[in-house]
Amino acid sequence: MLFEWIPETANVAIWAMVIASLLPLSFAIMAKLLGGFGLADNAHPREFMQQVSGPAARANAAQQNSYETLPVFLAAVLVAMLFFVPQSIINYLACLYVLLRFAYGVAYIVNLPTFRSILWGLSIVCCLLLFYLAIRLSA
Repeated sequence: MLFEWIPETANVAIWAMVIASLLPLSFAIMAKLLGGFGLADNAHPREFMQQVSGPAARANAAQQNSYETLPVFLAAVLVAMLFFVPQSIINYLACLYVLLRFAYGVAYIVNLPTFRSILWGLSIVCCLLLFYLAIRLSA
């Protein structure tokens, strides 16, 4: 199988949640690096980020979108675990979500809008599948 290398223990899904929670931070750091953020800019970082353009602005937008979708992902994984969706399925979908969200951020920064939107949709499908499976098992 494609994901044979993913263990079937719950710690995989937990690590996926941790990594997904850190992705927005990595995009924020990228935005600041690409925008030329300096120590003096730390007094008003939001004002600084409103003035950047190009890749820095897109990295900042990727950060914001990552924060917006993160609660859906975290809830989906926790609900799936609560309703005993098979751990291997949770792990596959959680890891796939993280990979898609990383690729989403890269696509955003390098300005591939259609590809970025496809990746966004696929990442949301991972969450919806986790919710769907939990609903099916709760009935």
